[in-house]
Amino acid sequence: MTSHATKEKAARNVSLYPWYQFGRNLVFWQAVWFLFFQNRLSASEAILLYALYDIGTTVLEVPSGYMSDRIGRRFTLIASGAAGLIGASLLSLGDAFMVFALAQIFLGASTAFNSGTDSALLFESLAASEQQDQIEAQELRAWRFSFTALAVSAVLGGVMSYFSETLPFVTSALAGLGVLVIAAKFREPPHRDERVPQGSEWMRLASLRPALTQPVLTWLFVLSVLMYGFSHLPFVFGQPFILEALEGAGLAPQAPVVSGATSALMMLLSIATSMIALRLRHAIGLRAILTLAFAMQVALVAVLAITNSLYAIALLFFRMVPNSLSQPFILARTQPLLADESRATYLSLRSFCARLLFAGSLYLASLSTSHAGQMAYAELQRVLGWYVAIGIIALIALLFWARRIAIEPSEQS
Repeated sequence: MTSHATKEKAARNVSLYPWYQFGRNLVFWQAVWFLFFQNRLSASEAILLYALYDIGTTVLEVPSGYMSDRIGRRFTLIASGAAGLIGASLLSLGDAFMVFALAQIFLGASTAFNSGTDSALLFESLAASEQQDQIEAQELRAWRFSFTALAVSAVLGGVMSYFSETLPFVTSALAGLGVLVIAAKFREPPHRDERVPQGSEWMRLASLRPALTQPVLTWLFVLSVLMYGFSHLPFVFGQPFILEALEGAGLAPQAPVVSGATSALMMLLSIATSMIALRLRHAIGLRAILTLAFAMQVALVAVLAITNSLYAIALLFFRMVPNSLSQPFILARTQPLLADESRATYLSLRSFCARLLFAGSLYLASLSTSHAGQMAYAELQRVLGWYVAIGIIALIALLFWARRIAIEPSEQS
């Protein structure tokens, strides 16, 4: 039996959790970071800085899971908050590549420490307070808090940067301080002794063989890795694209504000799409909705590569729509097919491969872009053109591959 005091502490965690997610997603610099970096460094270095963030997250992902299991959820989330605060502070104070690189590594570490640990704390707190049947409702509530914070901070950050380039980073650091305070208010939920530590996953890679050789899981693995990269391309290159498009109309000084408003509309449109996604999935099937989502990602990047028209900015509003049409269904199809001893390992390996592949592609892209000044549209076209070519080949291959395997559960014999 769980004591009354334990239940009260767990219930407190549950009530604090949405506000923790709200604070974490007050990323005021999200819509202006590329413009900020290339104004101080170069387009090539701006791309490389994002790659460093992704590498920092990837390298620490599994070790942070081990720390979460061995030391505790609360401690790991405090470490995440502290790393995020340090990263945002360095961005607001720095003026050299090495300082920005260190900041990106801290921000990557913050993401890694938070990944998985936040959801674990919520579920274990609900279980301790005998409310585990509320997990879906509580996760949905936290998701809404997160996307609301992203939308609000995108708009405000864009406006702030119009007056001061560093203000979005200063306010993000203040938000990070608030996250650290909330994380310190969490109480460690009780753990079950039989839970397998995430850090030991990599010593049991042999258990992955059935998952990696099952055709539908292999197909979903490859699709997820590709969709991660194509989802992030408009995030990385969207800001220089917006700047180029506005320069053609004589509106370049408005780029930060437009970028912030665009990011906010992305979030709002994604929320709206999620409300009809389930009906669409049942109407056209899993194979069709997943390939449609990937095709939408490739098409968006293709349009950005073809034209820098002012009207093309509106297409960036749809960046998160493919995620709403795919990610919940990929998880729902994947989870029942995984054995308990390989479930977390499979998902960790998938995330690791996606981040590493995308970071590697960004490094290659940085080699072909300007090492001084802003990224010209001709450079952007060349980089995005290569991504589009790879995306089209991958989409065709996935379509032919999908015809040979059981994507829908009902297709399995």
